[in-house]
Parts: sequence; C-alpha cells; structure tokens
Amino acid sequence: LEKAAFQLQQIFRIDISIALNILGIESMRAGHYRIAYTCFKLAADRGYSKAQFNVGLCYEHGRGTAKDLEKAAFYYYHAASSCHPMAQYRYARYLLCQRPENEWDRHQKAVTFLEQAAMAGVTEAQAYLGVFYMRGLQPKEKKGLKYLLLAAKNGDAQSRYHVGVCYEKGLGVQQNLAEAMRHYQQSAAAGNRNAWERLRV
Repeated sequence: LEKAAFQLQQIFRIDISIALNILGIESMRAGHYRIAYTCFKLAADRGYSKAQFNVGLCYEHGRGTAKDLEKAAFYYYHAASSCHPMAQYRYARYLLCQRPENEWDRHQKAVTFLEQAAMAGVTEAQAYLGVFYMRGLQPKEKKGLKYLLLAAKNGDAQSRYHVGVCYEKGLGVQQNLAEAMRHYQQSAAAGNRNAWERLRV
C-alpha cells in the first residue's frame, strides 16, 4: 500500500496522506473494505482529517473492521476538531445520543459542533438543529426556524415541511396560513407525505 501510495504521490505530487485516502476511497468503491479501512487508518494516524472521518465511518458501519461506535466517535472527534463539517455533525449526534455522566458539558459541546457544521452548509446539521431548538425543554423557536429555513433552502423536504408548521402555528414567526401552504406544497412536491396530509387538512 505504501508503494502504491508513493507512486500515486509522484503522479499527482500530493501528500502521502491524501494519496492513502484516495486509495481507500477507490478500494471502498470496489468493495475491498478491509484494504480501504487500512488505507484510511494509515492516513488518519498521520493526522489527515478526511481520513479520520472515513475511519469513523468504517467503525460506525462495520466496513473493513468490527463495528465500534466509541472508536467511530474517537475518529469523528479528531476530524471535527480539525473543522471537518460532516465529522462535527456525526460527533455531535453521537454525544447527544449517549447517556453522558456530565450531560451539560457534552450537550454544550454537541451544540457547538452542530452549529459549526450547520454554518459550513451541512444540511443534516441544519435540519437537526432546527428540530432540536424547536423541541427543546425551553424551545428557541426563532433560532429553530432559522436553521430549518437553511436546510429547506438546501433542498431538505422534511425541513421545508417543518417551516410550514411554523407558519401554520406561528412558531418563531407571525402566523401566516398562505405561507404555510406554500411551504407544504414545496415539501409535498419533493415527496414529503406529512406535507400532503397537512395540505389535505
């Protein structure tokens, strides 16, 4: 693998970590999961955030290695700390899904990573934050609507539906049934069943 990565490096004049990550991606596409994992791990151990994220995916889904969510979180955290947006999103989800000893600290860290990922344009993080702020113990409706709108603009039909609910019920915005209908129609056109149901009502 090192030799192949070196040859790739000579051709493209790129860093060995990037070459290993590329080999990993190509191996994954070819269904050679163990080789892919090995390539990703070599690059990840050199501190390459994209490879760290890919190792996290391997551990999360059990591709090329045994499934291990704690190890996945470990690699997501390192990639997230290097500002990898999807790693920030996945690590935050991991933190929020666990039963932490120090729940408040983990909660705050998760929200910080989610907001960074959302601002970097990760639609999943925008949608998650929108619902998170709407349904919290102390709902922050305007903040929730802001993130739902970002996700909806990025094509997320479920978020577009939630924006419709906000306009229908006056959550974080002045109630406006015509605007609610417009959002429901756009969401329904993208295949969202809940939006079809609201339109019927």
